[in-house]
Amino acid sequence: MKIVCPSFSWLGDKTPDGLAILARIARAGRTAYLSEPKGEDADFVRRLIQRGHESVLEHAILSVTIICDRGVSHEEVRHRIASYTQESTRFCNYAGDRLGGEIAYIDLSGGIEHDAIVSKLPREQIDAILIEWMQACEDAERHYMRMIALGATPQIARSVLNHSTKTAVSTTMNMREWRHFFKLRHAPDAHPQMRELTDIMLPAFKDVVPVIFDDIE
Repeated sequence: MKIVCPSFSWLGDKTPDGLAILARIARAGRTAYLSEPKGEDADFVRRLIQRGHESVLEHAILSVTIICDRGVSHEEVRHRIASYTQESTRFCNYAGDRLGGEIAYIDLSGGIEHDAIVSKLPREQIDAILIEWMQACEDAERHYMRMIALGATPQIARSVLNHSTKTAVSTTMNMREWRHFFKLRHAPDAHPQMRELTDIMLPAFKDVVPVIFDDIE
């Protein structure tokens, strides 16, 4: 069994050109006004957002690969204006040497830290919760491996895997949908493990593409 932390990377491992994205959106936005460039693209895009003219943001996209648990991925893929390619438990055989012969799980500790109730419990109580979680993950891995050894296919054996099982999701959204994603999934009442993930993602998006995400706290 392997425990990993949630993370994300830009699809293709190349940091996007944020200024080029702003320029593309600005060019599209000026179509509405038949206007010529005046001033910085960033200022123009900021005014579009302030006016609620966010449909223009749909002309630019960002693509990432997200590492999270299966439960969080179920919330991510509910965003409909997007493209997804997800790690398949039907075809990935975690018992094989190619994937290390073990199940990877997303660490629950970060989710507990973001949970308004559980994070305030005494340390020994939190430790006891984590022990139960670890034992459940170990049990799931043992049963999965045993089912494969008995001749089950991965798509049958996956039935014993729990929500903490690590998954990878390559995701593409336009800028308007990314704004919706962060407004919804970075809110105080979002799932704790989703907020753990967006805590990592949102600052990176702000660094790469100024203006578009600056108003999302």
